[in-house]
Parts: sequence; C-alpha cells; structure tokens
Amino acid sequence: MRTPPTRRAVLGAAVATAGTAALASCSGESDTDRSGTKSGSANPGGTNHGGADHGTSPRGRSRGEYVSPDGEEVAAAEAKRPSGPVRKIDLTATPSRLDLGGGLVVSSWAYDARVPGQELRLSVGDTVALNLANHLPAATTLHWHGLNVRNDMDGVPGLTQKPIRPGAEFAYRFKVSHPGTYWFHPHTGVQQDRGLYAPLIVDDPKETLKYDKEWVVVLDDWVDGVDGSTPDSVLDELSGGRGGMDHGGMDHGGMDDKGDTGGSGHGGSPKDPGSRRNPGTAKKRSGPSRIARNSYSELLKSHGGNVAYPYYLINGRIPKSPTSFTARPGDRIRLRIINAGGDTPFRVALGGHRMTITHTDGYPVRHTTTDALLLGMGERYDVLVTAGDGVFPLTALAEGKRASALALLRTGKGAAPTASVRPKELDGRLVEARELAPDESVALSVREPDRTIRFRMTGTMAAYDWAFDHKPYNPRQRHPVEAGERVRLEFYNVTEMWHPIHLHGHSFGLVGAAGPRHRATRRGQAAWARKDTAIIRPNSSLAVEFNADNPGLWMLHCHNIYHSDVGMMTVVGYRR
Repeated sequence: MRTPPTRRAVLGAAVATAGTAALASCSGESDTDRSGTKSGSANPGGTNHGGADHGTSPRGRSRGEYVSPDGEEVAAAEAKRPSGPVRKIDLTATPSRLDLGGGLVVSSWAYDARVPGQELRLSVGDTVALNLANHLPAATTLHWHGLNVRNDMDGVPGLTQKPIRPGAEFAYRFKVSHPGTYWFHPHTGVQQDRGLYAPLIVDDPKETLKYDKEWVVVLDDWVDGVDGSTPDSVLDELSGGRGGMDHGGMDHGGMDDKGDTGGSGHGGSPKDPGSRRNPGTAKKRSGPSRIARNSYSELLKSHGGNVAYPYYLINGRIPKSPTSFTARPGDRIRLRIINAGGDTPFRVALGGHRMTITHTDGYPVRHTTTDALLLGMGERYDVLVTAGDGVFPLTALAEGKRASALALLRTGKGAAPTASVRPKELDGRLVEARELAPDESVALSVREPDRTIRFRMTGTMAAYDWAFDHKPYNPRQRHPVEAGERVRLEFYNVTEMWHPIHLHGHSFGLVGAAGPRHRATRRGQAAWARKDTAIIRPNSSLAVEFNADNPGLWMLHCHNIYHSDVGMMTVVGYRR
C-alpha cells in the first residue's frame, strides 16, 4: 500500500516548483478544487474544478494564465490611482534592545530600534518610496496591512517578491489611494511576534470628522526575549517540534535570490537563517512553556488564543509602566486603535467614557455608540470620545487570557489606577463589526455576485494542523477570479477555535452568515460595513463580498500568525 505524502513533502514540492514572484504566476499553475461557479452557470451552487476552465479571456489569452504581480495589468491599475508628492522614507530592521518599561528590557528585532516603530504618516495621493534595509540575521519583507497597494509591493515572499536577504535592501514604491488607519509588519514566518510593526496613518485632505486631538493606540502581546522565549520556540512548542510546517507558513514557499529559504525569524547567521529545520526533528524549547492551557472566552465561544504571553502592551509599554496621553477636559479625541498582536484578541474600553465608532479597518461607518470594542488580530477601529476631567484607564483585556494591557488618559489631577484595573465599561455594551453600517461614501453597490468561493476552516489544537479545507498552504494553489467581478467568499469554520481572516489588496463587505444571500440595502447600496479583517467564531460561518478591482496574486489567511505559519492561508489569483 502506497504511503500518502506528508504535508511537509507536499509543501516541500511547492518550494521546489514555486520559485519567486515573477515566476509563480505563469500559465499552468493549478487552481483550487473548491472555487465556486460564476452566477448563471449550469451549476450555480456547486463546485467548479478550476482545471476544467479552459476558456479564453477578452484579450484572447488563455484563462489558465494568472496576472503576474509585476504584470501590465498591475501597472495599469496603479496608473489609475491618484498621484501626488513622493514621500521618501528610510527604514532599518535590526536586532535591538527594547525598553518595555518597569525595568523590563528585552532583546528583540525592531524597526529603527523602537517599538512600535515610528508612525508613518501619509496623505491620499502620496507616492511612497520606502527603502527597507535588512540588518536582521534572517530574510524579511514588509506587508502594508489594509492598504490596497499594487501587487508587487504587497510584501509576500515567494509570491509577490523575493525575500530580502540579510544585509540586502528593497525599495518599496506605490501610490496611496484611500485614507484610514493601517499598519505594517513582516510577512515572513512569525517575525511579526517580535517588535517588527508600526502604525501607518493615511490622512484625508477632505476629512469632515471634527476632533481636537488624535491618539494612536497599538495593542500587542509580548513574548520575545522574556526568560529565553522567542516566537519561534513558541511555534515549535505549539506544533510539537514540527516547526510550523517548515516548508510553508508565512515564508510562502519562496526562495531568495541566492537559493536560500527566507527566514522565519530564527536567530541564525546570514548563511544559515535557521528558518528550515530537518523534517521530524524537534527543537528544544527555549524558555518556559508558553501554551495557553486554560484560555477560554465566553465572548468568542472559544479559546482566546493558543499562547500564554507573559506581557501585554499598549504602545510598547507594560501595564506597570503605562504610556499617558494628555488632553484637556472636554477635548474631542480621535483614537485610532490597532491590534498588532500575534495570538490575542483584545476587548478595549476607556474608563469613565463611552466611545463613538467612526471607522473600522480604515473605512467610515455610520456613527454608533458603544462602551467596549472587540479587536481580533489585524483589526482596527477609530472612535471618538469627549474627555472627562481626571486620570482614566484605557484597558485592553486579553480576551480569555486573564490579563490586560493599560494606558492612561490624563486631563487633570488624580492618582493613576493600578495595572490590573478593570473599568466597568468592559462589561457594558459591546458593538461588533457585523452590527455596523457603512457610511454612504464607501458602501458597496447592490449587485449579484459573479463568483462564489467556499472555504472550510479546518484543524485542531492537538494536531496543530490549521488549514483551509485540510490543505496546508501551497503557493501553486489559487482560487481564480477575474477583474470586474463581484466575488463572494463563504467561510465555514468547523473548528473549535475562532479565527481572524484577512484578505490582502482589497476591502470586503460583511454580508453575514454564509448561505442564502440577504439583500440588506439602503438607498441602492449594500448595508455592509467595509473591512479587510473579520472574526469568525467556531462552528459558525461568514460571507463577505468584494469587487475584483486590484489585479494580482493575493493572500487570504488567518491573522493568528501561528495558525497561518502552519498552513491556514491560500491565494486568490486574478486570471487574464
């Protein structure tokens, strides 16, 4: 009897055949076997096996070809974006000693030796010309989370670009077309769970929102450099020494231009970044166990997360030494809140205040008042508060993990609350994204989907085999779409774990549960909040829809970086 190939063997084959970005998009690449049919086809509710679609595009090319990340279609889409001044920026990724407050200094990796990295402030129409110098001992990239950039600047190694090897540099250049709250981080291994992240704010020259001050709030969970732990040792422990599927994960099966695999974040030398380990070889854990064994969130009906972090941060500081934001009583403050964590959902509230939600994931919504917010990894919310008089705790509860992060709003005299303060607003009204309606300026038009693609989210904690449809990430497997289509994605979470799902290069409307399409409309527009990252609870479903208007090869993945690194991601690819 023939022994089935292991996941490592399958992914290893993908590495051997995928190559780098420009080579990975030619004809002959395989389609997934779970792509839905186009509306009006002979089998509108069934499954379309991609290999059977051999039609011809309007240009006369084979529809088996995919748009290359640096192809003419990508260049044409970029040319249509608004043009403005060029913003030249230099950024260095380097090993760093980071002061997290309260005497806690850790060795980690960071941008320009600070955490979070320096806020990048842009305006709609700016052209970003950012040069990243990689001084790390492993390959890396930059992903612009939530920005609909041109495909070859999206920062996915082995799919849209070559990994940036140690000692090398890469010049990112793209136009910024939409205002909002975003952030950037690596898309390589579990590097994001170090100090490699920073906020990215795009201002709107036509902004109508009125406020006096702005407070950018970055939430994070922290393990790197504490008692010998690293994100890679955490991944080893979670995956039983399998190394998070050595040939998959957020390295995306790519190879750098010397033929070395891009580093997943291990502290090796430039010649041996340590991102690949021998199959079946368990790596000795460094530091104490970091598995969250008793994590449960009633709000998420699930484990809060897989990792028991020793610290939770707001703007790079632990609760015993929180950052403070100073304002005057009565000031109207815009908070831009970003969850940059690797494995932690945060429930956020500002003691003594209610919040008015104005945006989610960079897109405006009809203003809605709430006491608390829930942010999965990668999500962002903008809220307005009218400041009271005194000292108030901004608490980010690590959902299901019995810990929290803290920052302070200071508008007057008063004693600072303790690190463990839990404002009553955390247990008040909590408005989630599915309850929000889009502002009319960004609402999608009402339109029947041209294509439906269905995904089953699979895996268990015991096996740590997270994937879509039991298939770990393979860069050759693409879910085909075509430019101009309205695409519907249906997710069926059959696991016992919640997952925050993120789509690169696009925003989508939150339609609701998968199944029959609900026509929730307002003035001819779909009444669905626009987002790029969405929470899907266990044993539930979610449908989203987007307009296929940004050609290329785009990642779709769980933004729990440990889940994605072992295989819960795939590619949505534009066909010519």
